[in-house]
Formats: sequence, structure tokens, C-alpha cells
Amino acid sequence: MLLPAGLSSTDEEQWVRRMLDRLAAKEQRRRPSDDDLLERATDLSTRYLDGQATPSSVRWVENQQHRWGSCTPDHGTIRISTRLRGMPAWVVDYVIMHELVHLLVPSHGPRFWALVERYPRAERARGFLEGFSTATHGSQEDHGSPEEW
Repeated sequence: MLLPAGLSSTDEEQWVRRMLDRLAAKEQRRRPSDDDLLERATDLSTRYLDGQATPSSVRWVENQQHRWGSCTPDHGTIRISTRLRGMPAWVVDYVIMHELVHLLVPSHGPRFWALVERYPRAERARGFLEGFSTATHGSQEDHGSPEEW
């Protein structure tokens, strides 16, 4: 890292500390914790579902290789695939929203999709995930449709 030549050691320490704090904050936004996921889910439910979906937990899991997320409506638990870590926040939010709606509507019928579409970036996020799946796994037909996520 290059710093201006005339910087005092005190100024240099402050600058380095500030840059490290910024990097840590950026990384936290890219890789939220389970608590962060639950907070995001609560916010999404409040904003787009009138607070009707209330998960008891939202957590990262490593055992989902063919799904982006899953939920157990009876327990109110949502699981998000670690494959989403590092993806744009609006994509992760879409998957959370999809699973939140499953807490209210178990199937992928018209009512389900109408609620999912309340999320403003739903269509864009689906396209992103479809493109990602196709780019990393080949044909979309081999790896499921958005309805199976």
C-alpha cells in the first residue's frame, strides 16, 4: 500500500485503521452473519409482507448444493445456501423473500408468486440466479427452475 511521503506515523496509523474498518464493514455486508440474515428477513417481511412472515431463525447452511434456500414453515426456520455468500445483497434478499413467502404459502401457486413479486428486484434476481446457475453448471434444465429454489 502506498502512503503520501509526508504522513506522520500517527496519521498513517489512523489512515490504516480507517481503511481496515472500511474493508471489514464491506466484508460484513458481503458475508452477513446468521443474525444479520434474521434482521434482513424481519425487515423484508415488514416492508413487503406487512410483517406477516415471522421466521424464528434464518441461517447459512452448506448442505444445499441444488437449492438457494429452504424453509420449514411449521418451525419458522429458513436456511440459505452458503453458495449465495458474496453475491449482491439484493439477490440474497430475494432468496430470503422467497423463503419468507413460503412461511405463508407452501406451494408455488399464483398467490405465492404475487407475494414474491412485491419485492421490487424479484425478476432481476431470478435472472441473476438463472444466469449464475447456467454459467457455473451448464444447462438450466439440469439444475432446476426458480420454483425449485
